Amino acid sequence: QVQLVESGGGLVQAGGSLRLSCAASGRSFSFDGLGWFRQPPGKEREFVAVKSMNGATYYADSVKGRFTISRDNAKNTVYLQMNSLKPEDTAVYYCAATWRPAGPRTVKEYDYWGQGTQVTVSS
Repeated sequence: QVQLVESGGGLVQAGGSLRLSCAASGRSFSFDGLGWFRQPPGKEREFVAVKSMNGATYYADSVKGRFTISRDNAKNTVYLQMNSLKPEDTAVYYCAATWRPAGPRTVKEYDYWGQGTQVTVSS
């Protein structure tokens, strides 16, 4: 049974920073892609960032230059450092894992999901 457990969400003022963590457990080998998605209130889930096993990294245009994704393959853990946060970053953030290579960027390409962690950015 694969589990993804997120932590690190919370309330922060605009311009502040948060760091999300997600640990994957239940498999003896690492996923190829570990990524982050978010779902703003009343909107669909959207891609944020992904880092593949070979290091390929992709970001949504809306977070480029502000967010940084990293991963510890030995621990099967992925992180999302979020700086210069804006009110429009407010959402439930989900980590996701996939066996597919090349850092996929759509919801349907991910096999496992965390429970989500709330990030609220006040103006």
